[in-house]
Parts: sequence; structure tokens; C-alpha cells
Amino acid sequence: MAVSGRHLFTFAVVADTHMNQEEDYSSSPYPANALANARTRRVVAELNQADPEFVMHLGDIVNPVPELPTYEAAANHFKTLVKDLKAPLHLVAGNHDVGDKPVSWMPAGTVDAHGLALFQEHFGDHYYATDRNDLHLVVINAQLINSGLPDEETQRAWLEGDLAENADKRTMLFIHYPPYVSNRTENGSYDNIDEPGRTWLCDLIEKHKPEAIFCGHVHNFWYDRIGQTEMYILPSTAFVRHDYSEMYRIGPGDQWGRNDEPKLGYFLVRVYEQGHVIECVRTYGRTLSEGEKLPTPVPTIKIPQTKEATAHAVGIDMRHAWADEMVVSPSGGVDEFERKLSRNDYPVLALWEIGLKRMRVPIQDILDARVRHRMEIMVAAGHLFHVYAYGVPAAAVQTVLSENRHLIERLEIVINWENAESALAEITALKSLCDVPIYLSRVNRKDTNKHSGGRYNHLISHGFSFSESDELQAFFKTSDSAHVITGLMVSILRDVQPADAALDAARMAEDIGRDICLYVKSTSGSPADGFEDEAANAVRVAEAVASAMASPGIDVILDTFDDTDRGYFARSGLVDRRFNPKLGSRVVGHLMAALADAEWTLDSAEGDEVRTITLTGRDGSALLTLAGDQLSLETATRMIDLDSGTIRDV
Repeated sequence: MAVSGRHLFTFAVVADTHMNQEEDYSSSPYPANALANARTRRVVAELNQADPEFVMHLGDIVNPVPELPTYEAAANHFKTLVKDLKAPLHLVAGNHDVGDKPVSWMPAGTVDAHGLALFQEHFGDHYYATDRNDLHLVVINAQLINSGLPDEETQRAWLEGDLAENADKRTMLFIHYPPYVSNRTENGSYDNIDEPGRTWLCDLIEKHKPEAIFCGHVHNFWYDRIGQTEMYILPSTAFVRHDYSEMYRIGPGDQWGRNDEPKLGYFLVRVYEQGHVIECVRTYGRTLSEGEKLPTPVPTIKIPQTKEATAHAVGIDMRHAWADEMVVSPSGGVDEFERKLSRNDYPVLALWEIGLKRMRVPIQDILDARVRHRMEIMVAAGHLFHVYAYGVPAAAVQTVLSENRHLIERLEIVINWENAESALAEITALKSLCDVPIYLSRVNRKDTNKHSGGRYNHLISHGFSFSESDELQAFFKTSDSAHVITGLMVSILRDVQPADAALDAARMAEDIGRDICLYVKSTSGSPADGFEDEAANAVRVAEAVASAMASPGIDVILDTFDDTDRGYFARSGLVDRRFNPKLGSRVVGHLMAALADAEWTLDSAEGDEVRTITLTGRDGSALLTLAGDQLSLETATRMIDLDSGTIRDV
């Protein structure tokens, strides 16, 4: 949900540390698992620097399961490691800590009295509630659900009573197994809570409406909503559950995906007067040896997450599916007898980390009930949807648009310009039914553009050009239906500099009396040219971002979110095909954060190999320097490195 009011405090959430009984050892055949202790030690040191109010650990504290004689050594190792943690630590019982949920196909033992007693001996209560900073924190033992143990009914009665008795408090839940991963009706698997316990828990959450529930166990990120409650599934600090590497249309990476280091991390949760924001701190598998100290942190600019972000002049074209579901095959590890259906939520996390709100999506997304449901959730989380369609939608589609107009920030309609008058008449009827801002674009299909020297090109271009400004000005003055158009889409190819285009767009907007959205392409006109130079592409998107944020009435859509590494028009995106951050995403996030706290005017743009963009604000000028080896923003008082986000006084 959206946030408002003052920031009150921050707490941290950690999951699945999988501490080993000794350093640099693991029973797992994957080298990544042997790093669990050193990775946990690094996280503890980082948390001491971040200084949260408290820390929640979502379970799988240790790797050895309760029936192993090495459990006690691992537990003691963990307690020794966290004894210097400054913040109060609250622990959740995981399946490695008390035994698995009831699963007959797994060789590990299920939860029993011995496992519960062992946890209580080393770590304390396995379900409980506590109040901190006006938050009611409720910790649940997920392994008890459906177990048939006496403690299951005791916990059930306690939880129902606690939520009822504390109904007037701001409440958050913490659990190891998530109720489900992608879909409430998904089949039971190693990764979720089985029926009937799942329905009981979800119904209880819908009834009492806690603000959030935080889950571990699956070692990857997912986000959903149970009624009004936001549900987060956290990554691990130790290793990745790499059966879910099926979510990416690219090779899995190190150790068959087990050591996909950008996927490792923990949460910082910023609590506001209304709502909260999660920041996923990616640890990249960094380690800390015994006795080693972290260096003193250098000042860095803070990127507002999407819920916090106020700037929305920059959007991104979601060319690849952003709410994709795929089948995860039985692997022989953790699951063997059934396929799993999983949604990939890493595109969402990557957007949140940059603070991007606006998503350009095809109309088919809003027509697909499953994706439309995700759009509902994303709008509640602060996103804006720029929906586009070729041609005026048919009557049945218009009905869907009208019923879901609350999901549409703007509707882009691409037409054949030869049919502009008749299309505008249809758009007028659509506007009366679905009252959303409409942006007009054109597809360019003139025969003279299809043939060149006897060659035939299947190349599609869309968007207006600045050379059409006079024609458009005349059209909008004479057309009876032009009043329904809020803005125009203007497309620029690789050889047009975004800052120059923004200045032209401002003049065009004034002449025509319409807003202009610049569609900034990463490519040239040839589908065989590849643009995979990360630094060069970062320069282009940085100039586009600055131009949008310093040009009132002008906004920008960047045409490539994740890499296009096959097919036509290959180019690098802001993130890679695993939706891990890259130079482009860091530059966009840091630049948007740097410019968001003031009003700027785009003054000038100079240079070729090194671009310098001058912006003017109330308190003076800022100089954006863009080159392959230098991406920085300098104001009168500070210099910001747009890659690292580090700040240096000047």
C-alpha cells in the first residue's frame, strides 16, 4: 500500500542464514553453502552499521536439522556470531530448526516434540508476540500447521486470540513457510503450507488485516497481497533455491544458479505513519572473516523505493513479460513428483529498487485476468500503467477498459495517420466511456519506407517526429475531435540525443498545446545492429532521465528494461535477463534520487563523446557529465557518482 506521513523507524528482516557447525564447511555439495557463516557474519556487521530498531530472523537459523548431532554446534556458532548484534533480535523457527512440515517424501525428519524442545533450549519460544515501537509483532511456527501435534491446536487458539485481542494495534506477522508462493490455489509443495492449514491462515489474515506478513524458506523474492495484507517472501543470505532458475530465459549462473549472488540479501523495512516500504539490500554474497572489520561506510545517495518515490516523469517499456508464470520441473531435490507453477516477481523488485513508477504495457495485459490482478496489486504499491494499443479498441475491449479505468494512468492509441479523422471520432466515443488521458501515436507504414534499392524491410516504426510539428499544429486547430487528445508520443532513434529532443519537445508542446511523451529508443533503424555497450547505454538513459526531470510537461519512456540479447534489435537494458541490477539501473536510480528533491530546468547540452548537460534549479546549477568512464552529477555543494551513488563534498 502507499505510504504517507513521517518516517518513524526502520527494522531489518533476515531469512535462511543456514549456519554451519563449523567455519567453511557444509554437508551440501555446493560450495556456496560452505560460505553461510561468513556471509551471516557480514550481514550482522552491516546491520550494526545500519542500526535498525530491531531484527527479525525468519528461520532456518542453522543448517543441520534437529536429528543430527551437529545441530547444537551450529546453534552455538550462531549465538556466538550474533552476540555483538546491537539491535534486539527476534527469531522465527524454520524447518531446519524444528523439523520439516509433514512431508512423507523427504528424508529429513518432520517437526516433533524433540525438535521443539531443542529450539526452545537454544533459541526460546517458537511462537509468540511482542510489541516494539507501536508495532505488534506476531511470530508463528509454520511447521506446526497440519502437523497434528498438540502444539498445533495450542498455537491456533493462541493466534486467533492474539489477533482478536490486539485488533486495534498495527500488526505484522513473521513466519517461515509462506502460505503459498505464487497463487493461493497452487498445489502443495515443499515450498508452501498445505491445506487445510493454508486456508485457515489466509482466512485469518483476511479477517484481521495485519499490515504485512514476512516469509522465508524459498530463498527467492515474491510479493503478493492476502486481502489487504502485503505478503513478502525473502531471499536468503546464504544461497539461492536454484530450482527457480527456471524463471529466467538465460543460463542459471554460478553453481547452476545456487550462487546467483545478486539474489542474496535481506530487507530493511521503513515504517511510516501510514504504511511501510521494504528495501531489499543485496549482499552479493559478500563475506566477513572472523576478526575482520567492515570499513567505515562512505556517504551515498538514498534511492527512494517505488512507494516512496515522488518523481514519475520517467517510465519504462515492459517489453518482456513482467508477471510471467512458468513451470518449474521436478528436480529430484526438494520436489520430485509434481511440477510447480511459479510467477517471477524479480522484475517488480528491480523496478522498486530504482524507484520507477510508470510501466508501459500492451493492452493485452489488462485483458488478461491474471495479469490484471497483478496490475491491481502494483497500482496499490504505487505503480502507474501506461497502456498502449494499436488501433482503437473494439467495443468488448472498451468495456474491459471502462471497468478497469482505475488501473490506467494513460492510454496510448497508435493509429494510421491517413485515417486520423475517423480514428479521432472513435476515440471520442471511447473517451466518453473510459475517461482516462489519451495519448496519440502513429505507425509509419508508407510504401516509400518499405522499399530501398530493391530490398524489403519488415521494420515497424511508431511515434511522431519533430518534423511533423507544423502539420500537427494545423491538424489540432482544425479537427473537431482533437480535444480528446491529452498528449502525443514522439519517438527518437539512437542518433538523436535525448536532451536535444527534450528541448525540441518543449517547443512542440507549446506550439500544439499538448503534452509530449518522448519514447527514447536504444537502437538505430537496423535490426541487425547490436547496442550492448553498457556504459554507452547508461550515458543515453542518464541523459534521458535528466531531460525528463528538468522539462515540465515532458516525460520519457525508456524502451528497454531488461536485456534484449536475442532476436531483432539487440541491446542492453537497465537490468540483465535474471533481473539483476546493472550499471544502467544504478545510474537511473541514483540520478532520479538526486534530482527529485528540487525543480530543475534543462538549459543546454553539449559534446559528443563526453556529454555535459546543464540544469538550473532554484539554488543554482547542476552539471551532468556523461562519458564511458565518468557518470556524475555536480552541484554547488556535492559531487555524486551515479554508478556507486557515493557523495563527495565540493
